[in-house]
Amino acid sequence: MGGTLLEKVERHTRLAGHNRVAMLLFRLGDEQLFGINVFKVREVMRRPPLERMPGVHALLAGSCDYRGQTIPVIDLAAALGYAPLRDVESAHLMVTEFSRSMQGFLVADLQRMVQCEGDTLVAPPSALGFGTRVNAVTRVDGMLLAVVDVEHVLASIDAAPAELSEQMQRVAGARSLAPRRVLVADDSLIARRRLVSLFKQMDIECVVAKDGREALDRLQELAAGDPAEGVRLVVSDIEMPRLDGYALTRAIREAPNLHRLKVVLHSSLSGIFNEAMVKEVKADRFVAKFQPDLLAQAVLDLLPEPPQVPAD
Repeated sequence: MGGTLLEKVERHTRLAGHNRVAMLLFRLGDEQLFGINVFKVREVMRRPPLERMPGVHALLAGSCDYRGQTIPVIDLAAALGYAPLRDVESAHLMVTEFSRSMQGFLVADLQRMVQCEGDTLVAPPSALGFGTRVNAVTRVDGMLLAVVDVEHVLASIDAAPAELSEQMQRVAGARSLAPRRVLVADDSLIARRRLVSLFKQMDIECVVAKDGREALDRLQELAAGDPAEGVRLVVSDIEMPRLDGYALTRAIREAPNLHRLKVVLHSSLSGIFNEAMVKEVKADRFVAKFQPDLLAQAVLDLLPEPPQVPAD
């Protein structure tokens, strides 16, 4: 892959405000900075009164009333190995929306919003000790910023697998696809596992990439190799280190040997912002996480059927 293509893509994405993530910064009990994409945050406030829920997961601090709706409240400090905040009156609540559901996260204190360049976000070295609940790190004013993998935290509370309905399994089994291979790009380990499991149910093989840059490199390698080993469809997260899903889609559309690939953007982000950007970068479909049947139907719609062999 030539540097010229990436430079052109990154220049476009910077001008359009993409491959640049707006992060809300917060702390969980010490000086370490953590961050979350501001597009997932609905509101921030002082910790409201919490209703305790007996017999639930240890990370659930309770529930609260949010504008007339009861939402679960998750102790994010406890999830990241800090002292619990459920009884700390000075704690703050971040109300977030993931995959069209709302929940609150308790944090020690909120800091500020910053813009992070996508290519400065990298996977955290294991030596930092964050484990799998942080999926990227960068530097802000010289300080280490850890981006929380909220999908991993939510999955640890509700570990329901991504299962296709029986009807969709029958539909997928009846379809003949060519090829039965897709590329999956997602920086969340939990999301990658769910997608691989989902496509296994459809008898579809996955080529897996951990971020947009790795996905683009892998697509170029496959395009230069045996056509039988290639892919015709990409399922990509939007928020990823180094190259996000929008920038990846732009790169695919601008590469002469990749531009015919079908692209499904698959994200926990939702709303009008996503719909407009999907059109702008010329992705073929947007499917909110995690809706197995909707994603499976999108793949069936976009993957071609093999050509018919005329009978002798």
